[in-house]
Amino acid sequence: MFKSLRPMLLCGAASAVIAFSAPAVAQTRSFDLPAQPAVSAIPAFAKQAGIQIVAPAGQLDGISTQAIHGELDRKKALAMLLQGTPLVVSSDDGAVVVLQVGTPTKAPVTAPKPQARVNDDPLEEVVVTSFRESLAQAKALKREAVGSEEVIVAEDIAAFPDLNLAESLQRVPGVTINRDSGEGRQITLRGLGPDFTRTQLNGMEVLGNTASGMDNRGAVSRTRSFDYSLFASELFDRVTVEKSYAAEQDEGGIGGTVGLSTAKPFDYDGFKAVFSAKGQNNSNTDSVTPRMVGLLSNRWGDFGALVSVAYSTNDSNEYGYRNWGWSQIKVNPANIGPGVSAADAAKMESGTIYAPQADTYSTWFDHRTRLGSTLALQYEPENGLKLGFDALYSRLTNDRKDYAMAAGGTNALTGNVSGTQVLQSAVIRGNTLVAANYTGVDMRNEYNTESDSTDFYQTVLHGSDQITDRLLVKGMVGYSRSDYELPYFDKVFLEAKNQGIGFDDRTTMPVNTYSFNTTDPSLWNLMRLDTQANKIVNSYKNAKLDFEYALSDSSTIKTGFEYKRFDDEGAQYNNKVFYNVPADRAIPASTKYTVPYDTLVPYIVGDVDAIYKLIGQTRDIENAKFLSPGSDYHVTEDTKGGYIQYDLDTDVMERRLKANVGLRYYSTDLTSAGSVNSGGVLTPVTVPHTYSGVLPAANLAYFVEPDLVARLSANRNISRPALSDLQAAGTITTAPFGGSLTIGNPDLKPFTADAVEGALEYYDGKVGFVSIGAFYKKLNSFISATTVTEPYSATGYPLSFLLPGQTGATPYNVSQPVNVSGASIKGVEVAVQRDFDFLPAPFNHLGMVANGTFADGSSPAIINGKSYDLPLVNLSRFSANATLYYETETWGVRISEAYRSQYLDSIGGNGNVGEAYEPTNNVDFSAHYNVTPHIKVTLEGLNLTDEHIVQFTDLTAHRIEVNTSSGRTFLWGVTCEF
Repeated sequence: MFKSLRPMLLCGAASAVIAFSAPAVAQTRSFDLPAQPAVSAIPAFAKQAGIQIVAPAGQLDGISTQAIHGELDRKKALAMLLQGTPLVVSSDDGAVVVLQVGTPTKAPVTAPKPQARVNDDPLEEVVVTSFRESLAQAKALKREAVGSEEVIVAEDIAAFPDLNLAESLQRVPGVTINRDSGEGRQITLRGLGPDFTRTQLNGMEVLGNTASGMDNRGAVSRTRSFDYSLFASELFDRVTVEKSYAAEQDEGGIGGTVGLSTAKPFDYDGFKAVFSAKGQNNSNTDSVTPRMVGLLSNRWGDFGALVSVAYSTNDSNEYGYRNWGWSQIKVNPANIGPGVSAADAAKMESGTIYAPQADTYSTWFDHRTRLGSTLALQYEPENGLKLGFDALYSRLTNDRKDYAMAAGGTNALTGNVSGTQVLQSAVIRGNTLVAANYTGVDMRNEYNTESDSTDFYQTVLHGSDQITDRLLVKGMVGYSRSDYELPYFDKVFLEAKNQGIGFDDRTTMPVNTYSFNTTDPSLWNLMRLDTQANKIVNSYKNAKLDFEYALSDSSTIKTGFEYKRFDDEGAQYNNKVFYNVPADRAIPASTKYTVPYDTLVPYIVGDVDAIYKLIGQTRDIENAKFLSPGSDYHVTEDTKGGYIQYDLDTDVMERRLKANVGLRYYSTDLTSAGSVNSGGVLTPVTVPHTYSGVLPAANLAYFVEPDLVARLSANRNISRPALSDLQAAGTITTAPFGGSLTIGNPDLKPFTADAVEGALEYYDGKVGFVSIGAFYKKLNSFISATTVTEPYSATGYPLSFLLPGQTGATPYNVSQPVNVSGASIKGVEVAVQRDFDFLPAPFNHLGMVANGTFADGSSPAIINGKSYDLPLVNLSRFSANATLYYETETWGVRISEAYRSQYLDSIGGNGNVGEAYEPTNNVDFSAHYNVTPHIKVTLEGLNLTDEHIVQFTDLTAHRIEVNTSSGRTFLWGVTCEF
């Protein structure tokens, strides 16, 4: 069978390859078709027969079909149409017919192009004219795959309310996403987090980094996890999620592989033009921002060219509550007031009670701009040669304004209490201080402006040549680069001394109370200025050469060789200057103002530009003087690999069997350069590391009945360690209560997993689909973190980097990744799709898509020297998606729900076992109306229930760390195509 399809970008055009109409009921139809070229006869026949036909458009030129007239059985009519042509029916389930080039029933009118194995030549075009039909086409692709595979085709991506690809992917069975600034960002596949999923763009592995504005979400991303917020969904016409592994695939991605495909000129018959313009608004902001897409494509004989551009800006405002974490504190007896009972006072003096650090109200405003463009060239003459060139450029920028008011001044609530603070009341549950009132606290506010950008480039040259009737040669060379820069991060801290604050963390949304007017500018003076800069540059160079030799009509041997070079480097710069010794510096009222965006309470902040100008502090710090100790690194990976694979497509016991079995060999040479702790001193080092392996894989699909497919897969695969884990470098975060340090480990071995899975899939023609599958992965080599608390002086980092008042004895939470004994994950997936065509009109236009996944897995973790068995990081035990749609030829409406249960974000720290997110349930909406066959208006809504993002620490105590709202997003616009 044909291995893959390239669907078109947007819907609505007629095509010579695939045509749709209402599902056929009667098998006898009326036909009136003259003899004509196949490129026009096939869609005309499909329309009159009321079926869907998929055919190899690239091989239809020069083929003519017979004339057919009268009332005929549909199958008999198709046989008559194809009489004398090289086209044969590969599969026919009553609603979808797949054609391929085979042995003609008579001498062919025009001989087809030579090929080694017709079902290895991808179908060239798919035209999708509605959401329902995009589902049918995705289902047809899934059915023809050998391994477990999910597909989203063009209409599903372009017409559903998706700000980026992550949100498109969240509806795939087994896929969940995390969100930031109101958008999906990274994906988890079958319970394995973003680092376990490999992303390929136009056949080449890629990596792109960006950042979160919130410290609790990791700030700058230094991992292998691809950030899907880089790309607008409109740039792509197909997304394929390969859950099982075959030897011909690149090694890596234990969770699976996400393949992204941009549009190509041969996806269309000839000239194509598309333009879409939308307005966008978020309920937490007042602005309306644009979202525009344009595409131009044309073909001139054997040559075609396509260009597309997507541009958007949007404003988001995420606001709510956060703290800096929870840790055990000790309160000096002199700092405990008469309102605290003797029993509670004894607990607070013991140092065993966990308290929140700097309960904070915060706001994160982001103005995001996303620009993407693609260029595709194709040359396909009649001699079997195919050449293509794809280029993509994307730029994502974030201009953030972040605000916070915290109990984090000089006499703070960020650790032991021994200054002017007085604990006036306390509510203790177990070993947790859940509510309290303090006086004598120095409050602190923050305002920082930051501008970051990610520039992503990719160029790919690919081609194939049918050397003989049996031998096909394919090749690809490509280059991609991602440049992340945070050149501007300027923060102003103001301080209001000797104030009262109360907090109550007994509810999901904690509540703070203040004894002073937080908007009185006279109470706030300058405490500190922070300047930061950050950069990450990574690049891929990739070359592949593959050979496919047809041993017979039913079997093919494949072999190939590949070289990949990956480079990743980065650095961080910091400059922190304190202006609160001996007292906070007074600044004029003109340099202060109230937070201008939604916040839980109003409060004063300092104007960054005005105060930096007033003080004269430098803002250009990207030089050695300000380099954060140990943060500069360079990781290089050179990988050579090869594979051999046997493919089979035959009949066994009169039922179709598709299978592949093969081996892949890889060898990786790693070099990590940076600085490590040697005898208490940071020393520059270059650490080499080499590893290799053989990965067996086998996949089988057996058609028990024409509409019932059984699949079975078994394989071994790897995932390489996170880049931050491999760095000979460290990331340090200073805080009044101690801070944390994360150190890399260049000697890490890759994750290795043995996997087995099976599925049973029932295809009910064009209108329905049901599947159930199970999977198990045993990770024989696993990477986890060890977390210990030790004096800062033991880390090797210079004392000059400490905050005022801290010494080498200040405890720091130090974390480092290590290889551990292993982990495992198992799960079950269920999916169903059904058109409700059995209902009476008008309800027969209804339909539903739903899926659910249960997964369970754990891994060892070491916290303060004690071993724990924790759920896998990023694993949600339950996830589910459902879409209810109603669609006619004129208009349609859909509502979708995505649920994700609780999941860990990290193993925890400061004695807390596990940091996690609470369950989320996001609801989206979409509606469209076809004004004419070429003009469509749309209305879309995301996160209709304003689902909050809630993070907590410690799986047992459930201590709230973050609760924020990102608001509802609405889009409206028009799409035109010609």
